[in-house]
Amino acid sequence: MEIQPVVPGPLLANINSPDDLKKLSQDQLPQVCQELRDYIIDVVSIHGGHFGASLGVVELTTALHYVFQTPDDLLVWDVGHQAYGHKIMTGRRDNFHTNRKYDGLSGFPNRSESPFDTFGVGHSSTSISAGLGMSVARDLLNRDQQVVAVIGDGAMTAGLAFEGLNNAGVQNSDILVILNDNRMSIDPNVGALNEYLADITTSQTFNKVRDDLYNLLGYFRGAGDKMRKMASRLEAALTSALTPGSLFRSLGFKYYGPVDGHNVKSLTRQLNDLKKVGGPKLLHVVTVKGKGFAPAERDQVKWHASGSPFDKVTGNSLVKKSDTKPIPKYQDVFAQTLIDLAKKNPKLVGITAAMPSGTSMLKMMEELPERAFDVGIAEQHAVTFAAGLATQGIKPFVAIYSTFLQRGYDQIVHDVAIQNLPVVFCMDRAGVAGADGPTHHGLYDIAFMRCLPNMVVAAPMDEADLRNMLYTASRFDDGAFAIRYPRGEVTGMAVSDEYRYLTPGTGRIIAEGDDIAILSYGTIGKYVAEAREELGRQGISAGHYDMRFAKPLDTDMLDLVARLHNCVITIEDGSIHGGFGSAVAEYYMEREKRPIMKIMGVADRVVEHGSQKQLHHELGLDAEGIVAEAIRLIKKQPSAISS
Repeated sequence: MEIQPVVPGPLLANINSPDDLKKLSQDQLPQVCQELRDYIIDVVSIHGGHFGASLGVVELTTALHYVFQTPDDLLVWDVGHQAYGHKIMTGRRDNFHTNRKYDGLSGFPNRSESPFDTFGVGHSSTSISAGLGMSVARDLLNRDQQVVAVIGDGAMTAGLAFEGLNNAGVQNSDILVILNDNRMSIDPNVGALNEYLADITTSQTFNKVRDDLYNLLGYFRGAGDKMRKMASRLEAALTSALTPGSLFRSLGFKYYGPVDGHNVKSLTRQLNDLKKVGGPKLLHVVTVKGKGFAPAERDQVKWHASGSPFDKVTGNSLVKKSDTKPIPKYQDVFAQTLIDLAKKNPKLVGITAAMPSGTSMLKMMEELPERAFDVGIAEQHAVTFAAGLATQGIKPFVAIYSTFLQRGYDQIVHDVAIQNLPVVFCMDRAGVAGADGPTHHGLYDIAFMRCLPNMVVAAPMDEADLRNMLYTASRFDDGAFAIRYPRGEVTGMAVSDEYRYLTPGTGRIIAEGDDIAILSYGTIGKYVAEAREELGRQGISAGHYDMRFAKPLDTDMLDLVARLHNCVITIEDGSIHGGFGSAVAEYYMEREKRPIMKIMGVADRVVEHGSQKQLHHELGLDAEGIVAEAIRLIKKQPSAISS
């Protein structure tokens, strides 16, 4: 069925840039917001995408582009889930349906995509630090610019956000931080900061007392300097005592709010006023994630993003339900296995960093709440928290997306590896992750884990091996254990309820062959069976070896491969620099006689967004790519042995 293009409302249809928005009167802005919200719902209901966060900031987005002179004034979004309205209003409306699709718009602000995207984002909590850098650069270059950083309340749980706030207070540079407080990141926010913000937004006395105080101080204006200084001290003391915003004041920020984030006319007035206030300042805006779409307001976790078409009124899926049982995802196999192991081992705990739904750790939190921890967007803390647990004999399993674990790397090195602590890292979304693009691909974990002492680095080819690796890691106490697995469905194979211990450094022979050996690492090995069939049709006999471990390597198997084969291909869904193929090459370099090799993986480049299948094809990592490389290698040196 042909998909009809979404038609924007009459005002939005004529907004191709913020300059067009500024031609409208303030009285027209509520209609613009309604049309923008409807347009986002219409497009996402057909094409999918992140949803709730952008609906929640429609009024804020409109007010920002109405008040500030973007892109000359610099607007920095945090994460980018909030930025759909921003993209639509900055010349990308007609292409918005390509959002997160192969060769289409990025799902996040992207500097190469538009001058309005001042900073590339995908990981949270970067906006304040980046915005501060821009504001200091403005001062050094004597430019006349406003700098605005929009950060979600969930992103405020990360240490980087507070590092930025702390330094901004010292620099005293002119920057506006807008705290979008919707009580949600992807899952509900956790921690003391969430309670702190809730205290602000639920305080019934704060705004009234502040207004009364300001009115009172107005009577003192003719009373001379001494009285004004006393009034100023009284204001500061009462404000500090009565407003939870004193946390931000203590960091050197002028605090304003909380204010209604869905009153666009009021927001424009407040933003215009704040343009005249110098120094670091924070506007606390209260919004509703999913605002304007009832199903999203009711279930904000479910509607954080949508991957399939749905009815834009009811929210019901338009995908016909299948009678067949759905195939589980790797994250589901991980969660169910971890719960099973935890029930057998009272010292086993699970940890995640603000992704209980994404990693499926939520299942353990529901079933064993005292043994599963969500620490918020705080990957560094998650790792060191796990290290502390491990020192006391607890067995922590840290479930974090590969791309986000990068943020805790110093702690992996310093607090886990150097101390030889038995922490298990479960790296979800390893390899190309799909539509979220370069900030979310997990391409570097093999390399950055493999170089560390006291670290086992493993990857299952299927769900049975994932279960066995988790079991192995639960019983392994001689250092840390890292397991990577991808986004998406498992193979659907029959899996035994029994567990098998996989001695680190042991692979398995999937199939034997005479002409070439293909060594796979992880689930990318699924393409090898298909490639072997095609090679067989072309008269080439290929062996397939599932290595399982990048560290330690199965050197017995590598020796066997070298005896049997002149040509070897390694394949991995990760960076070729320092990865699994590099490990094999390093081992063979020590041999006097060694096979010729081709390392297949991700070259030294940024991989954009698209489905996993599309990206594997683009990168030459699918069956077609394997066949092409095998033929090329055999033709190049069909029987050579280099020395």
